[in-house]
Amino acid sequence: MTMFAFLSGAVTMGFCMAGLFFLSFWRRTRDGLFLAFAFAFWLLGTAQALLALADIPVDERSGVYLLRLAAFIIILIAISRKNRA
Repeated sequence: MTMFAFLSGAVTMGFCMAGLFFLSFWRRTRDGLFLAFAFAFWLLGTAQALLALADIPVDERSGVYLLRLAAFIIILIAISRKNRA
């Protein structure tokens, strides 16, 4: 169980760092795509942290899955808005 907690923490940190990476691009360009990606990665990090902290055995059956779904929907909407412009 300790290895699962360690790896979940590492994945959570990776998601949060990716969000900060995209936030820095957004600050330079003010492009909404980068802000959407930053928010989506923070949602994915939050979902991963909740899975580790709440010790949920099957994530597909929990409400945490909705956070992942929201993150991917945000990414899809941002990409489609960028391609329309």
